[in-house]
Amino acid sequence: MRVTDIPVPSPQPGEVLVRTEAIGVGGVDAVVRRGTLGSYGFTEGFVPGSEVAGVVTQVGDGVEQAWVGRRVWAFTGVGGGYVEQAIAKVGDVVALPDDLSSIDSVTLGSAAPVAHFALEHARFSAGESVLVRGAAGSIGIAVVELAATAGAGSITVTTSSPARGARLRGFGATHVLDRGGNGDGPTEFDVIIDVIAGASLPSFVERLTPNGRIVLVGVVGGPPPADFGMVLMGAFRKSLSLSTFSLDTVPTADRDRTRAEYFDAAVRGEIHPVVEDVLPLSRAAEAHQRMDDGQVFGRIVLTP
Repeated sequence: MRVTDIPVPSPQPGEVLVRTEAIGVGGVDAVVRRGTLGSYGFTEGFVPGSEVAGVVTQVGDGVEQAWVGRRVWAFTGVGGGYVEQAIAKVGDVVALPDDLSSIDSVTLGSAAPVAHFALEHARFSAGESVLVRGAAGSIGIAVVELAATAGAGSITVTTSSPARGARLRGFGATHVLDRGGNGDGPTEFDVIIDVIAGASLPSFVERLTPNGRIVLVGVVGGPPPADFGMVLMGAFRKSLSLSTFSLDTVPTADRDRTRAEYFDAAVRGEIHPVVEDVLPLSRAAEAHQRMDDGQVFGRIVLTP
């Protein structure tokens, strides 16, 4: 990764130009950079980044001029966000509350909706036991908070250290396991929200209760084994479910409404953006290295 100069883009019909104030560094950025998901591979010149916050400075044809001058959160797609001037479709832009900082908005803008709809996708209900695998990232922290608010019977987390576990208890976790799933906690779960996937995925599927559901919201640990589906077949009589989840499958209006609701909730202190560090855009490679090394609790944010 290197810093370079590119021309300031012009918004096309249906697009806006955002002068960025904050840029979220998410797990999906690292997955794309590594080529973990083949369909999201990139070539030289690719600009990472999927969410930014800042001020709309220009709009394309068909976009209301009223957007100009407004502070917004914006989704830039699978790339295009690590810039001083970002392009986004107007349908992927949400106005920010006055009392929510741009830094906090890119910490919650993707994470909170993913957590919300992943629990919905899992058909989670109050009283059920939940495991959040890879809970120290921004999505995992949001899942813990939302599950606690919704009345989960227990919330178990996997994380890399007791210190991180202690911090997660502050957000609602009731039990802490290591990355391998070992520790003092439940042995089976009704719902697992998994950010990691990787080689150990089958061992966690085996820990589902009858009718248990596991939802993959990330693959930061790499893809699962090619034959991971065999564990489902081996437990056929337990009626287990395994699914993936992407916000791309949620209707835009529902996505935007939910995102705006969580921005307002953050202002009220009902959900908490957790920022590990704020770095200049020129240190984006360092941010990715720290993610690869497992050093980030919450989210790193870049500023131009």
